[in-house]
Amino acid sequence: MAYLAAIIVGILVAIVVLAWWFTQTVAKKAEAALPPTGKFTDVPGGRLHWVEKGEGQPVVMIHGLAGSHYNFTYAMLDKLAEKGFRAIALDRPGCGWSERDGDEQARIPNQAAMIAAWLEKEGIGKPLLVGHSLGGAVSLALAVNHPDRVAGLALISALVQAPEAPSDAFSGINIANPGIRNFVAHTIATPMAIRTGEKTLSIVFGPDPAPADFRTRGGGLLGLRPRAFYAAATDLHAVEKDMDSVTARIGEISVPVGMFYGEDDLILVAPEQISALTARLPHAVIEAVPNHGHMPLIIIPDEVTGFVERMAAKSFS
Repeated sequence: MAYLAAIIVGILVAIVVLAWWFTQTVAKKAEAALPPTGKFTDVPGGRLHWVEKGEGQPVVMIHGLAGSHYNFTYAMLDKLAEKGFRAIALDRPGCGWSERDGDEQARIPNQAAMIAAWLEKEGIGKPLLVGHSLGGAVSLALAVNHPDRVAGLALISALVQAPEAPSDAFSGINIANPGIRNFVAHTIATPMAIRTGEKTLSIVFGPDPAPADFRTRGGGLLGLRPRAFYAAATDLHAVEKDMDSVTARIGEISVPVGMFYGEDDLILVAPEQISALTARLPHAVIEAVPNHGHMPLIIIPDEVTGFVERMAAKSFS
């Protein structure tokens, strides 16, 4: 029995080592394919990576869970720059090429504080914040806790209140224990993400089809890195800890707020999120479009750009 146990342990160790090696190899290839191309700014709690294009009033775009600035450079950065804005796409703390000092910086108010410090350090004034999904929650927290840093909010498929349960798309990252989260991130997370990638994207984009070039042009490859898995899992649990307190204070926001939603979103239930916002901000602008899902910034960027333009007109008037 002892000999058999030793063989089994040896096989398990070999599997773990092989998974670790595979994960490191994939991560290096992903980073080589999508290296950082923007600026880095050190702030209390970490370092933020961001890209910009154009001149004019500042529009700062903040991506969602498991995303990166590529979600906005896919189409909207260029479109907003062409419309006469200083368009800026940011990697949230710990995501993309940004860094955070520890798990505490994943807390939604702390992410907002880091972004507020970045705005001040870079002299970006009072921008219109364009927050997608979890980036919408961070934008709301920034408007609540740092009102002097924000001109307005243009929310896209935004998280306004915590859902009863995370979407099935995020079942693989729903790991509460940081130690287990770290082990999974460096071993089985990457091969599993490759294996289930098509299914996950079908939920994230559904009912719209995911673009064939999302992994490169949309930054999807960066999600195959261990640090990306760990950050997303940690962000997911920050929602449980912080979202209720953010939602409770939305009524304090005095700047213009609008929200654009795909009515057939498979990640968040659009009517619930819209109601959570309008219950506290009755005059919020709501633009809902049928037959589209959670990623309109990539699928219908012209429509979303128009929405941002309309919110900019209200915010910078």
